[in-house]
Amino acid sequence: MIGQKELVGAALAISFLTLTVAANSSALAQQGRQFDPEAFRRAQEEFNKVPNTPGDGPYPATIETDPTLPGHVIYRPRDLSAFAGGKLPILVWGNGACADDGAAHRLHLAEIASYGYLVVAAGHWRSGPGATDGPAERQMPADGGLPPPATSADDVKAGIDWAIEERARPESKYYGKVDGQSVGVGGHSCGGLQAIEVAADPRIKTVLIHNSGIYNEGGGPISGFSVSKDMLANFHTPVIYILGGPTDIAYANGSDDFARVQRVPIVLANLPVGHGGTFSQPMGGAVAHVSVDWLEWQLKGDKVAARTFLGENCRLCSGTEWSIERKGF
Repeated sequence: MIGQKELVGAALAISFLTLTVAANSSALAQQGRQFDPEAFRRAQEEFNKVPNTPGDGPYPATIETDPTLPGHVIYRPRDLSAFAGGKLPILVWGNGACADDGAAHRLHLAEIASYGYLVVAAGHWRSGPGATDGPAERQMPADGGLPPPATSADDVKAGIDWAIEERARPESKYYGKVDGQSVGVGGHSCGGLQAIEVAADPRIKTVLIHNSGIYNEGGGPISGFSVSKDMLANFHTPVIYILGGPTDIAYANGSDDFARVQRVPIVLANLPVGHGGTFSQPMGGAVAHVSVDWLEWQLKGDKVAARTFLGENCRLCSGTEWSIERKGF
């Protein structure tokens, strides 16, 4: 029997392997490191044993798929009765490596849902307990780049369309419960680039970019996915970049994005944990807690949550491993 310590260790291992390799295989090659597919497989098997968690918020979360939205995974409060009158904000999500696995960040996303959010992740349910689809096969290109994205920004955006349609459909469990005026988009690594694309949608009220940034050199290693700094003009609402410190391979790109953005309020928060963040830690770890505070502030107007980011004595300003920069507030 695998104990909690081993499960947490497996979670951290798969986080490092999946997110570091998938984010930039060419960087590994430059460091003389190679992707070990067998080690990856073993770590994935161990992480698949980590139980799904309901989050520690006031609305224990559940994970599910819905036949009205194929190719997506949904995280929501188990009991929706508290959200009558349209009180359930929406967060749509792009996965690390733009992978076709909407459960890749399941601990993090369930944590957010437990605070009263409808979270929709692009991709099939391919990992963890309850998975409804088998793992996807993705071949790494011989040139050391990354394979074409298995999901797109349109897949991420589809979660918004679906949630708003469900709000108006009398037969839906979400009928009259979804707040179509409170919509956020987030994503990790390649999924963060998808979030930057989706940020142009006028329905978006805030953007969360995790361990990501538009490539400073232009282009990038992802086959068939072209991004440029011009995409930063998509921002029309407050934005937070959450990076993993100098060892995060997206650190330079994300920091440069922050420096360039002038038109909207923006935060750059750094926690020195590397590119994998804390996504695979219990309840999503420290990054999930900061994400919840950001959403509570931006989508629900919670002034107490805003203190995590604002003021000389903000919660991230001192006494923690976090560092923070802010503009436009």
